Amino acid sequence: MARNLNEEKGKRTSQNGEVILNVSLIWETRFFIYTMNTFGRIFRLTSFGESHGRGIGGIIDGCPAGLELNIELIQQDLARRKPGQSKITTQRKEPDQLEFLSGVFEGKTQGTPIAFAIWNKDQHSTDYNDLKDIYRPSHADYTYIQKYGTRDHRGGGRSSARETIARVVAGAIAKQILAKEGVTVNAFVSRVGEISLDKSYLQLDLLKTEDNIVRCPDAETAEKMISRIEAAAKDKDTVGGVITGVAKGVPAGWGEPVFNKLHADLGFAMLGINAVKGFEYGSGFDGTKLSGSQHNDVFVRTDEGVRTKTNNSGGIQGGISNGEDIYFNVAFKPIATLLKEQNTIDKNNNEIKINPKGRHDPCVLPRAVPIVEAMAALVLVDHYLLSKLNSI
Repeated sequence: MARNLNEEKGKRTSQNGEVILNVSLIWETRFFIYTMNTFGRIFRLTSFGESHGRGIGGIIDGCPAGLELNIELIQQDLARRKPGQSKITTQRKEPDQLEFLSGVFEGKTQGTPIAFAIWNKDQHSTDYNDLKDIYRPSHADYTYIQKYGTRDHRGGGRSSARETIARVVAGAIAKQILAKEGVTVNAFVSRVGEISLDKSYLQLDLLKTEDNIVRCPDAETAEKMISRIEAAAKDKDTVGGVITGVAKGVPAGWGEPVFNKLHADLGFAMLGINAVKGFEYGSGFDGTKLSGSQHNDVFVRTDEGVRTKTNNSGGIQGGISNGEDIYFNVAFKPIATLLKEQNTIDKNNNEIKINPKGRHDPCVLPRAVPIVEAMAALVLVDHYLLSKLNSI
């Protein structure tokens, strides 16, 4: 349907009534439509693959040449994302071993497209046979049918969070580029259901994030979060929460002033992650409770140069980084797949009940931490490279 509409838009009529195709307009429109699996402008990732297909992978274009990759660090981020890593995650067992297919030679990037793949090993596709003609509540089943007229029902196919493997690989490479500029990106779980970590990131040792299976850098709060997730799993239910991200070392001057504001691109990246329902940066929604005189970040002169006394702006002003820490919150809904009976309809609009099978996370948050880091890194490395172009 979309293709026919775009062709109509690309037509114009001559004086004698003959229809002439505006090739340029059609090409531009189709290019826009068919690049929705690509993220970034200079450092670009195109991902491919489905949850129960042969594998997941991607192609990275625009990565600078000569970067000596630390493969172990990339593999570590994949291990933080992979299933089966703890008692509070899905028990699907995948090694998620990275294989580079091109663009890396003798451990260094070549400036050419980097192709990579992670092969699926533990698909239980038959668990989804009963769902072939059923629209699961709050899933992409119905909307994919409306858009494409077909769908891969095995584990959600392309709409599965397993696609985020490609983002984690690309993000891990982006983090290595940023590290050379003194920029670090970290994320942690700050809320599970009604259990919140009531401390600023400035009061926490973010190195302790990996000390527990829920990835909360406060041990006492982490135990409560784990218990909350276990309770949801026992009830065959799910629970959502919040992940906080922090980028340190970002210099002043990254970002664009109008349509590609740095915070807007961060929001776009985070809202594209499966199960994400909200994004805020800096003071966020709480900032609306303050007066302007309370909220303004006053500039001060320091030995390090211009700084701000407070950081309600979250390190970004006018869409451009100001040199302070960039911090933000990402809200995740409770995962839609419940291992309990629910009402729904099938493709013939019959009202039915479903009891899904399979292996599913009761809470997405612990495994989503490296995904949030990856998407933040992809945005930041893109703006870093854009800043270099702007200075030419």
